[in-house]
Amino acid sequence: MIALPSFLAIGLAACGGDSSGSDRTAPTGGVTLPSTPSPTPSPTPTPTPAPTPPKPNAPLVLQKEPIGTFASPWAISFAPGTSFAFISEKAGTMKFVDIKSGQTGNVSGMPNVDFGGQGGLGDIAFLPSEAASSLGRRTIYLSWAEAGSGDTRGAAVGRGTLVCDQTMACKIEALTVIWQQEPKVDGAGHYSHKIAVSPDEKYLFVSSGDRQKQTPAQDNGNTLGTIVRLNLDGSPATGNPFANRGGPANQIWSFGHRNVLGLQFAPNGSLWAAEHGPRGGDEFNNVESGANYGWPIVSEGEHYDGRAIPSHSSRPDFKAPTLSWTPAIAPGDFIFYTGTVFNPWRGDALIAGLKSKAIIQVKISGNTATEAGRFAFNNRLRDIAQGPNGNVYVIEDGDNGRLLKLTPS
Repeated sequence: MIALPSFLAIGLAACGGDSSGSDRTAPTGGVTLPSTPSPTPSPTPTPTPAPTPPKPNAPLVLQKEPIGTFASPWAISFAPGTSFAFISEKAGTMKFVDIKSGQTGNVSGMPNVDFGGQGGLGDIAFLPSEAASSLGRRTIYLSWAEAGSGDTRGAAVGRGTLVCDQTMACKIEALTVIWQQEPKVDGAGHYSHKIAVSPDEKYLFVSSGDRQKQTPAQDNGNTLGTIVRLNLDGSPATGNPFANRGGPANQIWSFGHRNVLGLQFAPNGSLWAAEHGPRGGDEFNNVESGANYGWPIVSEGEHYDGRAIPSHSSRPDFKAPTLSWTPAIAPGDFIFYTGTVFNPWRGDALIAGLKSKAIIQVKISGNTATEAGRFAFNNRLRDIAQGPNGNVYVIEDGDNGRLLKLTPS
């Protein structure tokens, strides 16, 4: 049963500006003028009043309304055209919440997941072209960690049909695995398995983590440490940069990644990824075809045992992050905000922060990105979504993670 706590309002101050904290003023000095007769004094003109300085923008104040509690939620996705938010829970269950009516329910027909460590049920994706005011029937994509032979496991993506009847009993029919991480290995970390549908709805992009094995991220003979580009049926897309090498290299769009937990298209159609570095060095990357992002050879962070890693500046042949963070923010997923409810956020990326327990606001201009604000929360944030009303929704990480509706005060 999903708990529905009472309304809660909090104020959060934005951070930003020049990190140096200093102001610059024009230099002053004297100039010697040639001696000339003094002119006849003229009436002193009335000075023009200086314009009143504009008031600084008030800190953005958010209201935070809990509208559900979940068991280790991992992803949130709105069914296009509806007010229904679907939330995956790592142990292998999925629930929904109608943000208009408060109605809640469960979804049956879920896959068997390998639950443990960072593994379990993962991402949820729909096709925007199937938008409809009622749920009815629509395509759904899921990702999860699946068991292999022996003590191995790997990420998988499946496609099925979400079917909801008039009583709001929802199930997934004909769920079929269409992609699997290669190879399956031991351990239970760095699956990544975020899904992004291209704006033209021709392709699926899936992040495939390095599974904490590091060096495979530089080997195109596997799909660990990569972002793959697939057709909607899971087959390798034509025109991928390493298609002439055969499988599985023919799936790869970019490589040299560590653990990409955010993958989204910007309004201009460019693909962006939020990636966990080792100790420090979290990255925000513009994802380009055939690009090598350098892991584990270079990083803006260091190994957990303190050993140094050469920075991207030492190897210009690798693509450096557009923006990086040390100390780490531990990014979850993110959105590009396109609504009008939060005007200060319009057009910006909003990243759900795990370790940072914050929403991190990032402004992008051409080939540069800068952090423009940070909005603190009391708990780790796993995922973020823009609702059909332009409000923002976040889910907290952990056993009793809440779904929070954010509105401006």
